[in-house]
Amino acid sequence: MFQFTPIGVIRSCFREKFGIPRQPGLAPAARATLELSPPYGQAAAVRGLEAFSHLWLVFVFHGTPPGRWQSTVRPPRLGGNRRLGVFATRSTFRPNPIGLSAVRLERVAIAGQRVVLHLSGVDLLDGTPVLDIKPYLPYADCLPEATGGFATEAPPHLPVEFSPAAAAFCATWPTDELRGLIVQILRQDPRPAYRGTGTAPQRYGVRLYDCDVHWEMRDGVAYVTEIQSDLEPR
Repeated sequence: MFQFTPIGVIRSCFREKFGIPRQPGLAPAARATLELSPPYGQAAAVRGLEAFSHLWLVFVFHGTPPGRWQSTVRPPRLGGNRRLGVFATRSTFRPNPIGLSAVRLERVAIAGQRVVLHLSGVDLLDGTPVLDIKPYLPYADCLPEATGGFATEAPPHLPVEFSPAAAAFCATWPTDELRGLIVQILRQDPRPAYRGTGTAPQRYGVRLYDCDVHWEMRDGVAYVTEIQSDLEPR
């Protein structure tokens, strides 16, 4: 029996599972920090890490109920209508709820015994426990000859539009980050595979940072209707 102690915790823009990209790198504007916990939060432990542009993070799917592994799952890329073995997918419902993500390292911040890694392109829920960090090695980790099974290409993108009110809310933020993040999330079509097919607009909501983003499908377009927040724009 093995026991693992998390080396740190992710603080990300994703406050709920719905809307998180199904793979890392699909939303470059999705940012997070990883603060290393004692005794790992020391400069010596990350010496040389800043020389790498990307990292592998080994983490725990802490939002998945324990004991809920399944031998077969329905990948969203297949429309949720076809079952594959869990080991042929990246489903969260695994015997051991361990995930692996390749993320961009923006910078390493060190202040005393506090070490924080600033990341982007993440697909990690806020509060995710991280078990290990490994540098991404292009010569070994990038395999041009590899085949992708049922997911040979990135998913197609939905067009995304904003209502005047939603666009105005995004304009109050100091950078384009919020609007860009919303576009990158919604164009991946985060809707569940078992969505309805009625003619009425399908309404959804996703929480990013401290914002509730309300959107609906209109004739194949992800249309952001409004954005609400309890906090003042930063």
